[in-house]
Amino acid sequence: MAVRAVLVGTPSDRARLKAEMNGSLRVVGEFLSLAEARQAATDADAILIANRATEPRAEFEEPLTPREVEVLELLAQGLPNKAIAARLGISDQTVKFHVSSISGKLGAANRTDAVRRAVRRGLITL
Repeated sequence: MAVRAVLVGTPSDRARLKAEMNGSLRVVGEFLSLAEARQAATDADAILIANRATEPRAEFEEPLTPREVEVLELLAQGLPNKAIAARLGISDQTVKFHVSSISGKLGAANRTDAVRRAVRRGLITL
């Protein structure tokens, strides 16, 4: 079963990303902004931000899940794991797992590096 993804970005960037995916993901929604994508509440496994990245991209990057994007946004606010856990109604161990997964997917050395890389790739805004 293919991963169901929502694409966010300009029409040309979304078209480029779809071409790069070469059918490896099933697109279930397309939006101009992350806010629009979240408001639509489309049932998806991942949200992909289609933009011209400023960093070199790996041949295949595993997309962040919607929950990982939520955790990443709270990381960007400087919140510790316990505060993130309280906001999302999950355990701090689950937050720790998400932070580790985010760092691995982004190739980040630490939390700050993860936020920096996410901003550069257009996954979150500050």
